[in-house]
Parts: sequence; structure tokens; C-alpha cells
Amino acid sequence: MKYVLMFIETEEFAEEFAALAPAEKETAYRRVYQWFEDHKDKITNRGNKLQGPETATTVRLDGGVLATDGPFIEGKEVISGFTEIDVEDLDEALRMVKTWPACPVVEIRPVQEM
Repeated sequence: MKYVLMFIETEEFAEEFAALAPAEKETAYRRVYQWFEDHKDKITNRGNKLQGPETATTVRLDGGVLATDGPFIEGKEVISGFTEIDVEDLDEALRMVKTWPACPVVEIRPVQEM
């Protein structure tokens, strides 16, 4: 079954990461790269990091088309990256996500085959 994992940063996580020394940031990135390496047999694309939310453009299609700069989503969390996986079931996806070494929230969403 295919799922998309959306890696979600909180404001607190982003602030803590920004405050790390360069060597600590490099260690954190190495843990993420290792996670992708450890699960490469289940990852169907190369995971991607998104640019910051300030670069987003939001298009609302309800009641006409309105495009605005910024994500303008509720809350203090933002999707910072994503990857697609192909696993046996949700339990296997959960086992993978429990070892994710970075941002504190991961949304697992099934891919709807068209």
C-alpha cells in the first residue's frame, strides 16, 4: 500500500534547530539521511524538503479563484517535507515513522490510486 509521509515542523522545533551549532545541524542531517538509507527499499521517491512557508502560494477555489502569497493555514505547524512509501500496511508505515529522527510530527496519508 502506498502512503505519503508528510514531515511537519512545529515553531518550537524550527527554533531549536536554528539554534544548533553547525556541527550539531550536520549530525541531525546525517541521522535523516541514514533514516532514508535504512528504509530505501520502501521509499518510492527520494523524499524532498520544501522551501519555507513564506514562499508558498495558496489558491482557494471556493467562491472563485483567489491566489495569495503564504500558506495561510491555521495553527503553528507547517509541512516541511514529504516522501512516498510502499509498504504492506499502515502498521508497517507506523513502524517506519516511529524511527523518524527529525521534526516531531509526521502525517501518514494513504495514496488514492486513480
